[in-house]
Amino acid sequence: MDKPIGKVRIRLSTLETSRVYTHTYPLLVLSPSGVKKMGELHLAIRFTTSSLINVLFTYSRPLLPKMHYAQPLSIVQQEILRHQAVQLVAQRLGRMEPPVRREVVEFMSDARSHLWSMRRSKANFFRLMQVFSGVIAAGKWFGDVCQWKNPVTTVLVHVLFIMLVFYPDLILPTIFLYMFLIGLWNYRFRPRFPPHMNTRISYADVAHPDELDEEFDTFPTSRSPDLIRMRYDRLRHVAGRIQTVVGDIATQGERLQSLLSWRDPRATAMFLIFCLITAIILYVTPFQVIELCLGFFWMRHPRFRHKVPSAPANFFRRLPAKTDSLL
Repeated sequence: MDKPIGKVRIRLSTLETSRVYTHTYPLLVLSPSGVKKMGELHLAIRFTTSSLINVLFTYSRPLLPKMHYAQPLSIVQQEILRHQAVQLVAQRLGRMEPPVRREVVEFMSDARSHLWSMRRSKANFFRLMQVFSGVIAAGKWFGDVCQWKNPVTTVLVHVLFIMLVFYPDLILPTIFLYMFLIGLWNYRFRPRFPPHMNTRISYADVAHPDELDEEFDTFPTSRSPDLIRMRYDRLRHVAGRIQTVVGDIATQGERLQSLLSWRDPRATAMFLIFCLITAIILYVTPFQVIELCLGFFWMRHPRFRHKVPSAPANFFRRLPAKTDSLL
């Protein structure tokens, strides 16, 4: 069988028009023994187009034909279709001169990407955390504002909040102007070369040898029963943590539904009275006053805060969920 020597992926949309890129890309291969550098590939790339307008218009066009959106395929059908496509391409390239082996087609098309891999699961988890890192950082920053850790910043936030409340027409322009300024600021840090295979975000450089051996195992497995039992127990542990997180999310949604379902008669009655009183207050009180009161209450000084959870949080956590009916 042909042994893989690595590959390089370059997305055309990451290339500037009519610019020549000359860069050396390492050819990295992940094997059961770890990451290995097989060599380097020196490329000179230039992306040209006859019509820039057509290229910009391509961004607005759908990725697939209309039929795929009118009658979408299920996940199982997509997997079957992907497998059949790999087989057809391998058969056709196998009849070429010189022939291309099947393992080459499977390696280039990532035919094993749907199989379980502890390393890939960790990489996807930390990718997800990095995606939400901006939201988490903004939440921490706003928490510091509410805690008055920097009084100057908190006062400025209060002034900005008052301006947006009394001039709501400035909310959307302020948001888009802020994103525009962030984009201009990030222009200095734009990548100079197309990205290549990254062992750090793939968690290939810190993967455990047993995790790599599991990833390169055949399907069905060819390992010993004791090793399979150990890996199965580890998989149960990871799946149990995922199951707990999914259950917690479902519990919060079921508590929201129980507000009006009368599963807890007293809680639903109190919530309905709260909704009625809130509707009357919102009708007779200007909305700007409500926004100011809520904003100032949310950003109040720590001396006016309690260490125990608030009454609405306690009320929500006591609402029933379907966990009481699970076996």
